[in-house]
Amino acid sequence: MYTDQKKSFWKQKKVIIPLLSIIVVAATFFLLKDTLFSKEKEALKAAQSFTKHMEKKDFTKLADEVTSASLKANDFSKKQLAEKYDNIFNGIGAYDLNISKLNVEKQDKGNGYQFSYDVTMKTSLGKLHKLSYKGVLSEEDDKWKVDWKPNLIFPQMEKGDTIKVKSDPAVRGNIVDRKGRTLAETTGGNALGIIPGKLGTGEEKERNIKKISKAFDIEEELINNQLKQAWVTDDTFVPLKSMLKQKPIPKDVNGVTYQTKEMRYYPYNKAAAHLTGYVGKANADDIKRNPALKADQIIGKTGLEFTFDKNLRGQDGGSILIVHDETGIEETLQKSARKDGKTVKLTIDASLQKKAYDQLKGEKGAVTIMNPSTGDLLALVSAPSYDVNLMTNGITPKQYQAYSENPDLPFQARYASRYAPGSTFKTITAAIGLETGVTKPDKVRTIHGLKWQKDQSWGNYRITRVHDKEKVNMVDALVYSDNIYFGQEALEIGKDTYEKKVKAFGFGEDLHMPFTMKPAQVSNDGIQSDILLADSAYGQGELLMSPIEQVHAYSPFATGGKLVYPRVIQDEKTASPKQIIKEGSANTVKDALTKVVTSPNGTAHSLQIEGADIAAKTGTAELKSKQGATDGTENGFLLAFNPKKEDYVLVGMIEGVKNRGGSGLVVQKMKPVIASFYK
Repeated sequence: MYTDQKKSFWKQKKVIIPLLSIIVVAATFFLLKDTLFSKEKEALKAAQSFTKHMEKKDFTKLADEVTSASLKANDFSKKQLAEKYDNIFNGIGAYDLNISKLNVEKQDKGNGYQFSYDVTMKTSLGKLHKLSYKGVLSEEDDKWKVDWKPNLIFPQMEKGDTIKVKSDPAVRGNIVDRKGRTLAETTGGNALGIIPGKLGTGEEKERNIKKISKAFDIEEELINNQLKQAWVTDDTFVPLKSMLKQKPIPKDVNGVTYQTKEMRYYPYNKAAAHLTGYVGKANADDIKRNPALKADQIIGKTGLEFTFDKNLRGQDGGSILIVHDETGIEETLQKSARKDGKTVKLTIDASLQKKAYDQLKGEKGAVTIMNPSTGDLLALVSAPSYDVNLMTNGITPKQYQAYSENPDLPFQARYASRYAPGSTFKTITAAIGLETGVTKPDKVRTIHGLKWQKDQSWGNYRITRVHDKEKVNMVDALVYSDNIYFGQEALEIGKDTYEKKVKAFGFGEDLHMPFTMKPAQVSNDGIQSDILLADSAYGQGELLMSPIEQVHAYSPFATGGKLVYPRVIQDEKTASPKQIIKEGSANTVKDALTKVVTSPNGTAHSLQIEGADIAAKTGTAELKSKQGATDGTENGFLLAFNPKKEDYVLVGMIEGVKNRGGSGLVVQKMKPVIASFYK
């Protein structure tokens, strides 16, 4: 019994012992596998972190991912490594870095891991071909880090190699008028500057700086600030001012000299400043908006220089080279041919632009002239203006402050700013009346006195007019500019119909101008009252239109009822003209507008030019602090066009004409401009 039991026991034990051995081996295997997997996972994280910092160009953090041994082997501190990456990647204008195909695997020999990845990026020369990188990860202080080598900057690089950039800058394109006359060009100029070592020291230096300030109209503070810059040495040329022509250097002034330089020049300067805009050096904000830019690169800052900057600027050419330390051989990393900027051709007539500007000198106003047969804008003038050459080539902080704090707002492009159009808008009310059948040329309204209101619901509010004419038809109302007549016509047309018909004249439309301009509006939130309807009928209320939108909206009277879309860029496609009113309605209004000029009672009678057919409408828009106020400022307007030929529609505007002749001042100023179309 005992013996049998003993045999049975040993039989069981023989089975248990091998099973335990298998379990122990298996556990050891899985533990080892987990350890290896954990190490590979940590190594992958280290590679991901390194490449992520490269992708973001955060080179300070990238340097933290590198082993101290590899830094020492390459004679770098962490700071120096970060600076090297910064200098190289900023020097070539690298941006849009993208890491792909990151792979980490165990090395065949040793305990480390090797990793590989691909990089695509763009530089100042354009898109760089794909680069494939390889590196090694080692464990240091219980962390996986990169064994850094120069080939992790660029795969071809070795210790001691440097990056060299050869630049072939593109020539900025010109902005020209319809006849090819230059409005903006890059030309040879001069940089006035100082050689600090030649100024002397102490009191002698101070005297020289004072003399330079006086002789060349440069603030002493600016000169001193330029001389304080970290890169300045005794032999450095320190630029102070750019100028087209050299000004003689007085004999008693030391340290001043000239260097030749390319500069942007605007031949028509103030006359076209708002339109052309100007160029300047790219700053941090510019580069943030467009990473392709380089620090201090010349770019368009305002106006058409800004809108068409990419086309005008072109593409710099050049090459990025790896200079191998041991051999001195230059290996090409990237090469690109220069592409000069394109010319931007405008519809503007430069001589007409200058003439219109000269007529506005001393005023706050705008002139917009369009060819109604094509939509070509022939002049876009705003006054007061600013010295665009000064803005580009060395405006001082005080000079800029004088412009920016000027209450006359010289930087404002008034041709693109919205105003209440005043009585010029009666042309549209007349056309709507004719289209709806409410207005007829021979229909007469009997109006008593100079003030009128619909009923007592208007309270103290009344529409006023200038001439006490009792029997008034549409032609009389345009000739005398009768507010009451058009207010009554609009009330008969009705709010809904009137607002709908007004919108057909381009209100609310984006005219796709190459500069900022809000769409014309009929009202803030719909025409909600009879008072607002009546006020709108004669160009006040809540109506807002820029002078550009006015030539657009008034174009049907010169074209037989077609709404013509404006353009300022030659060959630009615009929306096709739309027939928005009948030809008969347009011609009826046009004929009435010729009488505004020919009739001795017409508000534009002084616009008469011998042998010239002119249709016109004047207007003033009174700006009051609140409805019903008795006093306010006035803006004067003039609409004029040729009733026999589709060659121009002009809208002139001058602010603050009250007690200065009203809209008659605008007629006086614009008459020489209009006369130029009849020579």
